[in-house]
Amino acid sequence: MSSPSIQSALQQMQGLAAQAAQPIKGEQVSTAVGQSGFGSELQASIQRINRLQQASNAKAMAFQAGEPNIELNDVMVDMQKASVAFQMGMQVRNRLVTAYRDVMNMQV
Repeated sequence: MSSPSIQSALQQMQGLAAQAAQPIKGEQVSTAVGQSGFGSELQASIQRINRLQQASNAKAMAFQAGEPNIELNDVMVDMQKASVAFQMGMQVRNRLVTAYRDVMNMQV
């Protein structure tokens, strides 16, 4: 590539980068990080897991009751989502307990 073509490509890239940096009209950009805290994020994720489990149980009960608009594959997918979310929550809890024990066993 010649020097003028490199300069042209560089200018195009800079123009595209400038366009990407500008927010889209009517869209708000959130730059706040960590305002809610770890505890509230943990509580929110536990509530999301609970809602997934309740929704899957409700759909399973409705399917068992014979409601016509509920398909077996939808019930199974919702139950699997709830199971995966619960397993993820358990893994996070296990890691937190391990980290807590490690900190508590440190020599001061």
